[in-house]
Amino acid sequence: MLQITNDVTLLPLLGTMVNAYLIGDVLIDAGIRQSAGPLQRMLRGHHLSAHALTHAHPDHQGASHAVCTARQVPLWTSAAEAGAMEAGTLRRAMPRNAVVAAEDQVLTGPAHPVARHLREGDDVYGFEVLETPGHAPGHLCFWRERDRLLIAGDVLVNVRLPTPLTALGEPPRMFTADPERNRTSIRRLAALDPLTVLFGHGPPLRDPDLLHAFVARLPGS
Repeated sequence: MLQITNDVTLLPLLGTMVNAYLIGDVLIDAGIRQSAGPLQRMLRGHHLSAHALTHAHPDHQGASHAVCTARQVPLWTSAAEAGAMEAGTLRRAMPRNAVVAAEDQVLTGPAHPVARHLREGDDVYGFEVLETPGHAPGHLCFWRERDRLLIAGDVLVNVRLPTPLTALGEPPRMFTADPERNRTSIRRLAALDPLTVLFGHGPPLRDPDLLHAFVARLPGS
């Protein structure tokens, strides 16, 4: 576990190849299905009031059912991601290819009811909800203006997948519903000028200049 601020903790589920976050008493994302045991051990001694998802891909919702059931907390997603979460299959929520089909079989967590649909401008433990579609239709980010801290989910990654090497980049196209729309979301996030960016995949980024330089190199910039 890595303390980012006094009320934000990174929960590394596969090194920092797959991350979840604890913001106050709200869990953001939950890794793959096999993350349930490690994640619940990390959460011991921490009060949990809710669990929210950036998006309902298998490396983010995999242990959601296990955590919500064990801790008796509600699950929150965007309206666009709720259907996939409640169906327990992501076949209609992700691009169709052999890798996605295999992941859906092996990594996707069980279905779980969504208690609240998060929308643009909602508050989650002092973080503003941002609707950032592209990688997933209902992808959400979480932004805190006072210390310019951004939980970016998979709009960006900070690892050269499938290796553990640190590298700022776009999410893999094979898992991205609409790459061009995702680039619009990347530009929106960069315009916030965050001091710290937290990712679903990869270590934190604390260099705003690196983010702006990356965005400047995107096609169409």
